[in-house]
Amino acid sequence: MKIGVSSYSFQQLISSGEETQLSVMKKAKDMGFDGIEFIDLTPPDGVSEKEYAEMIRAESERLSLPVIAYTISANLLSDAGLDAEVERICRKIDIAEILGAKCLRHDAAWGMPDGMKSHAGFEQVLPVLVEGCKRVTEYAESKGIVTMIENHGFFCQDSERVEKIITGVGSNNFGVLLDVGNFSCADEDSAKAAGRLAPYIKHIHAKDFHIKSGNSLNPGKGFFKSRAGNYLRGSIIGHGDIPVMQCLSVAKSAGYDGWVSVEFEGLEKCLDGIEIGFENLKNMINSI
Repeated sequence: MKIGVSSYSFQQLISSGEETQLSVMKKAKDMGFDGIEFIDLTPPDGVSEKEYAEMIRAESERLSLPVIAYTISANLLSDAGLDAEVERICRKIDIAEILGAKCLRHDAAWGMPDGMKSHAGFEQVLPVLVEGCKRVTEYAESKGIVTMIENHGFFCQDSERVEKIITGVGSNNFGVLLDVGNFSCADEDSAKAAGRLAPYIKHIHAKDFHIKSGNSLNPGKGFFKSRAGNYLRGSIIGHGDIPVMQCLSVAKSAGYDGWVSVEFEGLEKCLDGIEIGFENLKNMINSI
Protein backbone atom coordinates (compact mmCIF):
# COMPACT_ATOMS: atom_id res chain seq x y z
CA MET A 1 0.00 0.00 0.00
CA LYS A 2 1.18 3.52 -0.84
CA ILE A 3 0.63 6.38 1.59
CA GLY A 4 -0.69 9.80 0.65
CA VAL A 5 -2.21 12.65 2.61
CA SER A 6 -5.47 14.54 2.24
CA SER A 7 -5.22 18.30 1.91
CA TYR A 8 -7.99 18.35 4.54
CA SER A 9 -5.39 17.29 7.10
CA PHE A 10 -3.81 20.74 6.73
CA GLN A 11 -7.12 22.55 7.19
CA GLN A 12 -5.97 24.35 10.37
CA LEU A 13 -3.24 26.10 8.39
CA ILE A 14 -5.43 26.68 5.33
CA SER A 15 -8.27 28.17 7.38
CA SER A 16 -5.90 30.51 9.20
CA GLY A 17 -4.45 31.76 5.92
CA GLU A 18 -0.95 30.50 6.72
CA GLU A 19 -1.09 28.04 3.83
CA THR A 20 -3.16 27.32 0.73
CA GLN A 21 -4.12 24.09 -0.98
CA LEU A 22 -1.32 24.82 -3.42
CA SER A 23 1.37 25.56 -0.84
CA VAL A 24 0.70 22.50 1.35
CA MET A 25 1.89 20.31 -1.50
CA LYS A 26 5.51 21.19 -0.71
CA LYS A 27 4.92 20.39 2.96
CA ALA A 28 3.46 17.01 2.03
CA LYS A 29 6.45 16.25 -0.18
CA ASP A 30 8.92 17.30 2.52
CA MET A 31 7.15 15.05 5.04
CA GLY A 32 7.77 12.09 2.75
CA PHE A 33 4.32 11.39 1.36
CA ASP A 34 4.09 9.66 -2.01
CA GLY A 35 0.94 11.47 -3.12
CA ILE A 36 -1.68 14.04 -2.12
CA GLU A 37 -5.47 14.03 -2.23
CA PHE A 38 -7.56 17.19 -2.56
CA ILE A 39 -11.00 18.09 -1.30
CA ASP A 40 -13.14 20.66 -3.17
CA LEU A 41 -10.76 23.26 -4.59
CA THR A 42 -10.91 26.77 -3.14
CA PRO A 43 -9.20 29.02 -5.70
CA PRO A 44 -7.91 32.43 -4.62
CA ASP A 45 -9.77 35.52 -5.76
CA GLY A 46 -9.53 36.09 -9.48
CA VAL A 47 -8.57 32.50 -10.27
CA SER A 48 -11.07 30.05 -11.76
CA GLU A 49 -11.40 26.46 -10.56
CA LYS A 50 -9.99 25.25 -13.87
CA GLU A 51 -7.01 27.59 -13.64
CA TYR A 52 -6.35 26.54 -10.04
CA ALA A 53 -6.46 22.87 -11.04
CA GLU A 54 -3.89 23.59 -13.74
CA MET A 55 -1.66 25.32 -11.18
CA ILE A 56 -1.92 22.34 -8.84
CA ARG A 57 -1.18 19.92 -11.70
CA ALA A 58 1.95 21.90 -12.59
CA GLU A 59 3.12 21.88 -8.97
CA SER A 60 2.35 18.17 -8.75
CA GLU A 61 4.60 17.50 -11.72
CA ARG A 62 7.32 19.81 -10.40
CA LEU A 63 7.38 18.02 -7.04
CA SER A 64 6.79 14.53 -8.47
CA LEU A 65 3.87 14.33 -6.05
CA PRO A 66 0.85 12.84 -7.87
CA VAL A 67 -2.69 13.93 -7.09
CA ILE A 68 -4.11 10.56 -6.07
CA ALA A 69 -7.78 11.49 -5.61
CA TYR A 70 -10.22 14.36 -5.77
CA THR A 71 -13.01 14.35 -3.17
CA ILE A 72 -16.03 16.59 -3.60
CA SER A 73 -19.24 17.34 -1.78
CA ALA A 74 -22.43 16.24 -3.53
CA ASN A 75 -26.07 15.47 -2.88
CA LEU A 76 -27.99 13.39 -5.41
CA LEU A 77 -31.20 14.20 -3.49
CA SER A 78 -30.71 17.96 -3.66
CA ASP A 79 -33.57 20.33 -4.39
CA ALA A 80 -31.87 21.19 -7.69
CA GLY A 81 -32.86 17.78 -9.01
CA LEU A 82 -30.91 14.73 -10.12
CA ASP A 83 -30.11 15.94 -13.63
CA ALA A 84 -28.58 19.19 -12.37
CA GLU A 85 -26.54 17.47 -9.68
CA VAL A 86 -25.22 14.80 -12.02
CA GLU A 87 -24.19 17.53 -14.45
CA ARG A 88 -22.42 19.45 -11.67
CA ILE A 89 -20.52 16.33 -10.55
CA CYS A 90 -19.50 15.60 -14.13
CA ARG A 91 -17.94 19.06 -14.36
CA LYS A 92 -15.96 18.15 -11.22
CA ILE A 93 -14.77 15.05 -13.04
CA ASP A 94 -13.40 17.40 -15.68
CA ILE A 95 -11.45 19.13 -12.90
CA ALA A 96 -10.17 15.76 -11.64
CA GLU A 97 -8.90 15.06 -15.16
CA ILE A 98 -6.96 18.34 -15.16
CA LEU A 99 -5.50 17.49 -11.74
CA GLY A 100 -4.37 14.11 -13.04
CA ALA A 101 -6.41 12.28 -10.39
CA LYS A 102 -7.45 8.76 -11.36
CA CYS A 103 -10.32 8.59 -8.88
CA LEU A 104 -13.03 10.92 -7.65
CA ARG A 105 -15.15 10.62 -4.55
CA HIS A 106 -18.55 12.26 -4.46
CA ASP A 107 -21.12 12.06 -1.68
CA ALA A 108 -24.35 10.21 -2.37
CA ALA A 109 -26.75 12.16 -0.15
CA TRP A 110 -26.92 13.95 3.20
CA GLY A 111 -30.46 13.05 4.17
CA MET A 112 -34.03 12.72 3.02
CA PRO A 113 -35.32 15.49 0.76
CA ASP A 114 -37.70 18.01 2.29
CA GLY A 115 -41.32 17.27 1.62
CA MET A 116 -41.09 13.47 1.46
CA LYS A 117 -43.56 11.46 3.48
CA SER A 118 -42.59 11.03 7.10
CA HIS A 119 -42.48 7.24 6.78
CA ALA A 120 -40.18 7.28 3.73
CA GLY A 121 -36.57 6.27 4.25
CA PHE A 122 -33.39 5.05 2.60
CA GLU A 123 -35.03 2.23 0.63
CA GLN A 124 -37.42 4.69 -1.03
CA VAL A 125 -34.61 6.90 -2.38
CA LEU A 126 -32.13 4.10 -3.16
CA PRO A 127 -33.17 3.89 -6.85
CA VAL A 128 -32.42 7.61 -7.30
CA LEU A 129 -29.00 7.26 -5.66
CA VAL A 130 -28.17 4.25 -7.82
CA GLU A 131 -29.22 6.03 -11.01
CA GLY A 132 -27.21 9.14 -10.17
CA CYS A 133 -24.06 7.23 -9.25
CA LYS A 134 -24.37 5.12 -12.41
CA ARG A 135 -24.65 8.15 -14.67
CA VAL A 136 -21.69 9.82 -12.99
CA THR A 137 -19.40 6.80 -13.21
CA GLU A 138 -20.30 6.19 -16.86
CA TYR A 139 -19.11 9.69 -17.70
CA ALA A 140 -16.01 9.30 -15.52
CA GLU A 141 -15.11 6.00 -17.18
CA SER A 142 -14.92 7.78 -20.51
CA LYS A 143 -12.19 9.95 -18.92
CA GLY A 144 -10.32 7.01 -17.37
CA ILE A 145 -11.41 8.05 -13.87
CA VAL A 146 -12.88 5.76 -11.22
CA THR A 147 -15.69 7.12 -9.02
CA MET A 148 -16.67 6.16 -5.51
CA ILE A 149 -18.82 7.13 -2.58
CA GLU A 150 -17.63 7.24 1.01
CA ASN A 151 -19.15 5.97 4.24
CA HIS A 152 -19.79 9.58 5.11
CA GLY A 153 -22.50 12.09 6.02
CA PHE A 154 -24.62 10.01 8.46
CA PHE A 155 -27.40 9.18 5.95
CA CYS A 156 -25.22 6.93 3.73
CA GLN A 157 -22.69 6.01 6.41
CA ASP A 158 -23.61 2.41 7.24
CA SER A 159 -21.75 -0.29 5.34
CA GLU A 160 -25.04 -1.98 4.39
CA ARG A 161 -26.37 1.18 2.75
CA VAL A 162 -23.08 1.82 0.95
CA GLU A 163 -23.04 -1.77 -0.33
CA LYS A 164 -26.60 -1.48 -1.64
CA ILE A 165 -25.67 1.56 -3.70
CA ILE A 166 -22.50 -0.07 -5.05
CA THR A 167 -24.16 -3.36 -6.01
CA GLY A 168 -27.09 -1.44 -7.46
CA VAL A 169 -24.76 0.45 -9.78
CA GLY A 170 -22.95 -2.78 -10.64
CA SER A 171 -19.92 -1.25 -12.34
CA ASN A 172 -16.26 -2.11 -11.90
CA ASN A 173 -15.62 1.62 -12.32
CA PHE A 174 -17.54 2.41 -9.12
CA GLY A 175 -16.84 1.48 -5.51
CA VAL A 176 -16.13 2.80 -2.05
CA LEU A 177 -13.67 5.17 -0.51
CA LEU A 178 -13.32 3.26 2.74
CA ASP A 179 -12.88 5.67 5.66
CA VAL A 180 -11.92 3.40 8.55
CA GLY A 181 -12.99 5.97 11.15
CA ASN A 182 -16.31 7.14 9.78
CA PHE A 183 -18.29 4.00 10.62
CA SER A 184 -18.21 5.10 14.25
CA CYS A 185 -20.41 8.07 13.30
CA ALA A 186 -23.13 5.50 12.63
CA ASP A 187 -22.05 3.45 15.69
CA GLU A 188 -20.95 0.56 13.49
CA ASP A 189 -18.01 -1.73 14.22
CA SER A 190 -15.25 -0.53 11.89
CA ALA A 191 -13.59 -3.89 11.29
CA LYS A 192 -16.87 -5.68 10.53
CA ALA A 193 -17.92 -2.86 8.21
CA ALA A 194 -14.55 -2.96 6.44
CA GLY A 195 -15.02 -6.69 5.94
CA ARG A 196 -18.38 -6.11 4.27
CA LEU A 197 -17.06 -3.43 1.91
CA ALA A 198 -13.60 -4.87 1.27
CA PRO A 199 -14.45 -6.23 -2.22
CA TYR A 200 -15.43 -2.74 -3.40
CA ILE A 201 -12.51 -0.62 -2.10
CA LYS A 202 -11.07 1.90 -4.55
CA HIS A 203 -9.28 4.13 -2.01
CA ILE A 204 -8.80 4.31 1.76
CA HIS A 205 -8.81 7.09 4.36
CA ALA A 206 -6.81 6.28 7.48
CA LYS A 207 -8.48 8.19 10.30
CA ASP A 208 -8.85 7.74 14.03
CA PHE A 209 -11.33 8.90 16.66
CA HIS A 210 -11.51 9.09 20.42
CA ILE A 211 -14.84 7.51 21.38
CA LYS A 212 -16.70 8.06 24.65
CA SER A 213 -20.04 6.67 25.73
CA GLY A 214 -23.10 8.83 25.26
CA ASN A 215 -24.17 7.69 28.73
CA SER A 216 -22.05 10.44 30.26
CA LEU A 217 -21.59 14.20 30.18
CA ASN A 218 -20.32 15.87 27.01
CA PRO A 219 -16.49 15.70 27.20
CA GLY A 220 -16.23 19.21 25.77
CA LYS A 221 -14.45 20.99 22.95
CA GLY A 222 -13.83 19.01 19.78
CA PHE A 223 -16.37 16.26 20.42
CA PHE A 224 -19.48 15.68 18.33
CA LYS A 225 -22.24 13.12 18.61
CA SER A 226 -22.66 9.93 16.64
CA ARG A 227 -26.07 8.89 15.38
CA ALA A 228 -26.71 7.00 18.64
CA GLY A 229 -25.44 9.84 20.82
CA ASN A 230 -21.92 8.67 21.57
CA TYR A 231 -19.14 11.27 21.64
CA LEU A 232 -16.43 11.34 18.99
CA ARG A 233 -13.34 13.49 18.55
CA GLY A 234 -10.73 13.29 15.82
CA SER A 235 -7.37 11.92 16.96
CA ILE A 236 -3.90 11.17 15.69
CA ILE A 237 -3.81 7.83 13.87
CA GLY A 238 -2.94 5.20 16.47
CA HIS A 239 -3.96 7.34 19.46
CA GLY A 240 -7.70 6.75 19.27
CA ASP A 241 -10.17 3.88 19.52
CA ILE A 242 -10.59 2.92 15.85
CA PRO A 243 -9.02 -0.46 14.90
CA VAL A 244 -7.12 1.14 12.02
CA MET A 245 -4.57 -1.65 11.64
CA GLN A 246 -7.26 -4.34 11.66
CA CYS A 247 -9.22 -2.52 8.94
CA LEU A 248 -6.11 -2.25 6.79
CA SER A 249 -5.41 -5.94 7.33
CA VAL A 250 -8.96 -6.76 6.19
CA ALA A 251 -8.45 -4.66 3.06
CA LYS A 252 -5.12 -6.30 2.30
CA SER A 253 -6.60 -9.77 2.74
CA ALA A 254 -9.23 -8.85 0.16
CA GLY A 255 -6.46 -7.97 -2.30
CA TYR A 256 -6.36 -4.18 -1.90
CA ASP A 257 -2.89 -2.76 -2.53
CA GLY A 258 -3.66 0.84 -3.52
CA TRP A 259 -3.47 4.24 -1.89
CA VAL A 260 -4.14 5.04 1.76
CA SER A 261 -4.55 8.73 2.62
CA VAL A 262 -3.81 10.15 6.06
CA GLU A 263 -6.79 12.23 7.16
CA PHE A 264 -6.22 14.16 10.38
CA GLU A 265 -8.93 16.26 12.03
CA GLY A 266 -7.87 16.34 15.68
CA LEU A 267 -7.30 19.21 18.12
CA GLU A 268 -3.52 18.83 18.09
CA LYS A 269 -1.40 21.04 15.85
CA CYS A 270 -2.00 19.61 12.42
CA LEU A 271 1.64 19.21 11.43
CA ASP A 272 2.28 17.18 14.60
CA GLY A 273 -0.87 15.16 14.02
CA ILE A 274 0.03 14.42 10.42
CA GLU A 275 3.66 13.51 11.13
CA ILE A 276 2.92 11.22 14.08
CA GLY A 277 -0.02 9.62 12.31
CA PHE A 278 2.08 9.07 9.18
CA GLU A 279 4.75 7.25 11.17
CA ASN A 280 2.18 5.12 12.97
CA LEU A 281 0.44 4.30 9.70
CA LYS A 282 3.71 3.20 8.09
CA ASN A 283 4.38 0.89 11.03
CA MET A 284 0.89 -0.58 10.77
CA ILE A 285 1.16 -1.24 7.04
CA ASN A 286 4.59 -2.81 7.47
CA SER A 287 3.17 -5.10 10.15
CA ILE A 288 0.20 -6.55 8.29
